[in-house]
Amino acid sequence: MSPARAPRPDERRFVARVAPERRRDFSRRLRRWFDRASRDLPWRRTRDPYRILVSELMLQQTQVDRVVGFYERFLDRFPSLEHVAAAPPTRVLEAWDGLGYYARARNLRALAVQVVAEGSPARLPEEPEALRALPGVGPYTAGAVASFAFERRAPLVDTNVERVLRRVFAPRLVPKAPRTHRLLWALAEALLPRTGRATWTHNQALMELGALVCTARVAHCERCPVRACCDTARAQGKRSRAGVAGAG
Repeated sequence: MSPARAPRPDERRFVARVAPERRRDFSRRLRRWFDRASRDLPWRRTRDPYRILVSELMLQQTQVDRVVGFYERFLDRFPSLEHVAAAPPTRVLEAWDGLGYYARARNLRALAVQVVAEGSPARLPEEPEALRALPGVGPYTAGAVASFAFERRAPLVDTNVERVLRRVFAPRLVPKAPRTHRLLWALAEALLPRTGRATWTHNQALMELGALVCTARVAHCERCPVRACCDTARAQGKRSRAGVAGAG
């Protein structure tokens, strides 16, 4: 769901099935876990919108470990939007060489040229709706920049987040279906804490849980911080107990 539009009736019904107490419990457990278990990543040490934008573009379709080195080198070469806008396209692509998906680099330069042309100093907008108007910025990237740079209360749903929310709250939804994606965007917005600062941690923690615990290959329910409020973990527990009873 785009944060700019009102939710549809089926989205409202879907969100209403998750009790507010359960939503709050989920977010509290998630944030407590993140405070003690999160990785130290360079883009988590900054609120600079440009640096966060670069990290989010690089992380699309690319593993975190691979991005870290490229991120630092790219920022050394292009420390601001003005530097990207002033560089020939070939130089930006050269600095991106090795990451693949070069449309991301072309979009970054087009975005930089547009933002720099609109005013000095160049500033990225703070609201997700305005960010989405920029080249190469979709709903997820807009939410990520708004949340991580400006501490806006903005939802974001990438592959990891969608998997976590589906397994925890709606395991019967069909993975990757357009309707599933739309419903989980609505749920992601409803789950947000009240403040932007808490939302920063909440959104980072959702992605971290999907990357480290609730992974695509295996749901490590035995060490998941939100297993107490997870439908998938509860169903697995029932199957395990039934198996033990049957074996007896």
